[in-house]
This record gives sequence, structure tokens and C-alpha cells, in this order.
Amino acid sequence: MQQLTDSFNRQITYLRVSVTDHCNYRCHYCRDEDHISSTARADLLSYEEMTKIVQLFSQLGITKVRLTGGEPLLRKDILSLATQLGNIPTITDLPLSTNAHLLAPLAQQLKQAGINRANISIDSLKPEKFAQITRGGQLSNVIQGIDAAIASGMSPIKLNMVVMRNVNDDEIEAMIDFAISRNIDIRFIETMPIGSAGVDTIDHHYSEADILNRIRAHLPNQLSPIKAKQTSGPAKSYLITNTHSSVGTISAVSNNFCADCNRIRLTAKGQLILCLGQENSISLRDAIRSNMNDNAIKIMIINAITHKPKQHEFNTNMGNINHVQMVEIGG
Repeated sequence: MQQLTDSFNRQITYLRVSVTDHCNYRCHYCRDEDHISSTARADLLSYEEMTKIVQLFSQLGITKVRLTGGEPLLRKDILSLATQLGNIPTITDLPLSTNAHLLAPLAQQLKQAGINRANISIDSLKPEKFAQITRGGQLSNVIQGIDAAIASGMSPIKLNMVVMRNVNDDEIEAMIDFAISRNIDIRFIETMPIGSAGVDTIDHHYSEADILNRIRAHLPNQLSPIKAKQTSGPAKSYLITNTHSSVGTISAVSNNFCADCNRIRLTAKGQLILCLGQENSISLRDAIRSNMNDNAIKIMIINAITHKPKQHEFNTNMGNINHVQMVEIGG
């Protein structure tokens, strides 16, 4: 089997597949208030095209494929895609990222189709504040989705909270307690300057250092660091002693976690994005639809990986910022 290795000797084993750029929530940091996803159906990859692309990536060493959005559960017959991807023998990890609004009735079927674990976005435990952040989201649906995922046997389940100063930073402790009460994990994420919506939220930036101070004060002498190789992701994570939960931070602005980056992204329109912080991409949709042969497409992918940058640079230099809406990329 060939291996995807970039110019900095990082082995690429993780592909995030955006199923749709539509979302039923309109979170402030993810897209502008007036942004409307208007992608024509013909411009989206079909499930057969997605599966074909994933099969090619699996032949190049990809073993983990995450389904993301927008909100992936909005896409009709999502169970069909999960089943198709779950049947690729070399894909050994098939997680889902979701806002969980539609998860409750689907969780058990998704688990049976091959979705083994889930990351769930939840930025407040207060219904009115949750509705404000998401511009209309319903907290009760999300909590029902979380509980259904737990009941289905998906594991681990990780909650993701984007922490925003003077918006929801007063709920860090409550979110930790909520995760512990359900024996699941919690990660706190710094706002990222992606798209104009992301740039606007920098005014509400709450640093990793401040988050960690709050975590340590709330859980004195209860944190045991998890080694980076055990997490295979950008989070700094800690086991919470005497619980079945862990807590972590993802700090794209305060710190650079790119040295071990093993991921690339496929958008719903078939663009292969090499780095969340930059706009370099190639169209695999066009390659598939032009009937390019498999080996030629794999060579195209291998060549593209050589352009994966050493690191992102989320800072005050607007020239380093990806101006595409986060909802269009897949996070």
C-alpha cells in the first residue's frame, strides 16, 4: 500500500469528508448572519463519488474518515453513505461530527452502519443562550441526541464547546460537570479567524491559558495528562481522575499544533483542502467526472499533498486567513 507523506515527513492518515455545506444552525463563529448555502445539487459529490474518492484515499494509507458538514445529518440517506464507507476494509475509524439536533432518531442506525464514535458541538447548557449562539437552535434536541449516542454504544463521545469571552465563558465548569455526569469527554476550543464570521469573534477570544486556569481550579489535583500519541489530534487532553471522562483544549490561535498534523479535508463540492487555515485546494470532483483513471487521480492526490503547508498562522495578519465560511469547509 502506498503512503501519503507531505514535504515535512508527516504521514497523512485522516480524511475529513464534508457531506453538505448546509446547516440547520447559524452559529456566530461559523458563518455570517446573512450567509445562505446555495450549492446546487449537481455541484455536490454524490455518495457514489464520495465513496470512490475515499476508496482511492484508502489505497494511499487513509484509515480514518470523519463525516462532517455543515450538518451531515441534513443530507438525505446519510445511513447509505455511512454503510458504504463502513464497508471499506481499510477504513478502521469512522467518526461523525454533528450538532446532534437530528441525532436522536438516527443514532442507533448510524452505529449499526459503522459510525463508531461522535464529536458533538454544544456551546451552552442554557436554552436561551444556546438559541442565541446558534441563532435558533434547540438545546433539548441536542441533549436528546447526546443521550441517544451514548445509548447506541458510540464511544468515545466528545463534546466540543467554542469558548467566547462574555458570551459563554461562565459555563466552563458547568460543561465539565455535564460531561462527567454522562461519562463522556469535553473539549474547549478557542475561536478561530476563518471567514469574516470567525474574524469577528476574535473580539470574544478566550485563550487556552485562561481556559486551563479555570479547569485546574475546578478540578484540583484531578488531571492526568494524556500523551499526544494517544490522542491523534490537536487537543491537549487530560484524564479526570475518579471519572470516566477527559477534558481537553484546542488552541489554534494561542499555540501551533501542526507538527504532527495528519489530516486533510474533502468539501461537499469535492475540493481537497490541505490546511484549515489556507485556501489551497484541488478539485477531485472534476477529476472523477472527467473519467480520469484511478492511478492518475492518486498521482494527482500525491502531488497535491506536497503542497500541504508546514503550519497555519491564525493571528492578526489577515493575509494568512482563509476567507471561506467555516460551514463550507467542514471544520
